[in-house]
Amino acid sequence: MSSPNPWSQHMPSAKPWPIGSILLVLFALSGLFTAYYTVPAESTGVLLRFGRHLHNVPAGLHFKLPFGIDEVIKVPTERQLKLEFGIKRTAESITNPDQLGADPLKERSMVTGDLNAALVEWVVQYRITEPEIYLFEVREPGLTLRDLSESVMREIIGDRTVDEIITIGRQEIEDTSLTRLRELANRYHLGVMVNQVQLKNVDPPVPVQPSFNEVNRAQQDRENAINLANGEYNKAVPRARGEADQAIRGAEGYRFKRINEASGDVAAFNAVLTEYLKAPEVTRTRIYLETLGEVLPGAKQSIVVDESVQQILPMLPLPSSLTGAAK
Repeated sequence: MSSPNPWSQHMPSAKPWPIGSILLVLFALSGLFTAYYTVPAESTGVLLRFGRHLHNVPAGLHFKLPFGIDEVIKVPTERQLKLEFGIKRTAESITNPDQLGADPLKERSMVTGDLNAALVEWVVQYRITEPEIYLFEVREPGLTLRDLSESVMREIIGDRTVDEIITIGRQEIEDTSLTRLRELANRYHLGVMVNQVQLKNVDPPVPVQPSFNEVNRAQQDRENAINLANGEYNKAVPRARGEADQAIRGAEGYRFKRINEASGDVAAFNAVLTEYLKAPEVTRTRIYLETLGEVLPGAKQSIVVDESVQQILPMLPLPSSLTGAAK
């Protein structure tokens, strides 16, 4: 038989922990783990105490009362959110649950102001600016904004022709819908700021697309013909105006020339007349001799008519050597 251990009588026996201490430790650990929280960088935390809004907290590490006394809702206020309309998307590819709307075909099917059908796809981009209003003023603000966007777009499309929607009116439709949607978002207290409304694809229905394409080609041909005609007009009209201006300037120059020549002739005649009145015989003889000096060199045959001569005597042409010496 083994002898009893003498030390066993002096060692204290291990006492089990009481259940109250274990519960107290678990309670302390639970309170520690629920007393802090982290808000992501692109979000704002909305702090609630017993369901009542206290204040908003920025991104980072924060502390709150544990055991569900304080609750934090994280809202992505710095992230650009978007709603897509008429674009077929799967539920797995959607990060924002508000993007998943009704049937895309029903969303994009619209009637224009000229009673034509059109398939309109568009995107609304927005950002949450007032998270407490976004959470508590409206029950489902994302779906409400989606319904408002569809209503505004249908109203605007219904006031315009299909040609405006597809061609020249896209920018004006985007601006008008953006302004209208911002007004409604403020009126309904959604707590969001709509940043952009962008039209994507605007097409006629599939059964009428070939006919619509033919109409578009005809309109493009018409525009090309008008542009060519305007080009010819812009070339012909300035050229004709230039020729007209040139003709008018030529006529004006000829008019001034004739007036100046006539004025010079009148001045010369008046000068001769003045001299003639002073000495009529001398002036008459001078004019006679000057006229003969101008006329006779060009005459091939000269005839001298004189009262003292009873018959007309032709003057023989002088030899060229003599005429040259005379010059």
